[in-house]
Amino acid sequence: MDHTNHTWTQTFILAGFTPTGVLRHLAIFGTLCIYLLTLAGNLFIIVLVQADSGLSTPMYFFISVLSFLELWYVSTTVPTLLHTLLHGPSSIPSAACFVQLYVFHSLGMTECYLLGVMALDRYLAICRPLHYHVLMSRQLQLQLGGGTWVAGFSAALVPAGLTATLPYCLKEVTHYFCDLAPVMQLSCVNTSWHAQVYIAVIGMINTCNLVFILGLYGGIVKAVLKLPSAASRAKAFSTCSSHITVVTLFFGSAFIVYVGPPEIRAEGRGKLIALVYTFLTPFFNPIIYTLRNKEVKGAVKRVTQKIKALLI
Repeated sequence: MDHTNHTWTQTFILAGFTPTGVLRHLAIFGTLCIYLLTLAGNLFIIVLVQADSGLSTPMYFFISVLSFLELWYVSTTVPTLLHTLLHGPSSIPSAACFVQLYVFHSLGMTECYLLGVMALDRYLAICRPLHYHVLMSRQLQLQLGGGTWVAGFSAALVPAGLTATLPYCLKEVTHYFCDLAPVMQLSCVNTSWHAQVYIAVIGMINTCNLVFILGLYGGIVKAVLKLPSAASRAKAFSTCSSHITVVTLFFGSAFIVYVGPPEIRAEGRGKLIALVYTFLTPFFNPIIYTLRNKEVKGAVKRVTQKIKALLI
């Protein structure tokens, strides 16, 4: 088809969710509460890691980087979710839509890389304990942490750039934020090639990181099983349980939406599943990493005592 016959869409309409009556009020209240708790929980982790020297380890450095990422990740999509719940289908300028799409996928890919780095940290801590602090130096921590952001924001340029250059004739995005597949469906041209490219890019990055994580955990399991006592094995596994939970939530939902069967997206289930990794995972991460964590509880007590001493 000839692109010159197409009119460029200056604004899109985010359809969002359309609950009515009491359900709509509950959805607004619940979304706002979870959003504020997510911000508070992740900020709490960042401040605690910075305030307490007992948490100045590589593991907690990467957890604080993840919390910082989650603050931006959840804030990229929840405001438009709240706006559609409050006002119904809402307009968004095409430029803002593409910026949201790019930032969202950049942060998502950054988290994908960061989860791989966190698995590497656990592998070195358990399999190379004598050399751990030498290998995972402060300089390497900063390089790995910064590298995940550079890699994530670079990788998202390809699918986001291809989507932004398409001509669009339709306006209504069947989602609560600008995501790749719902936006591409509005194009005037056949986007099957573009869809294959973005599935290949996102699928390859997710698959490579997941294989890397699974390989590291294979080494961790072998090393832990060689430990002499059941108590030492349980302690080693406990340091990995939180990370495994987050990896399962993130990769499971992402693969279903972006690499899963097209029927999921066609039937509108994609935006429901998207709530898991765009909204619920950032909410659960602080809980997962702090629940039943003795080091965090000890840090809270120490910081609380410091605050009390300053106030007296």
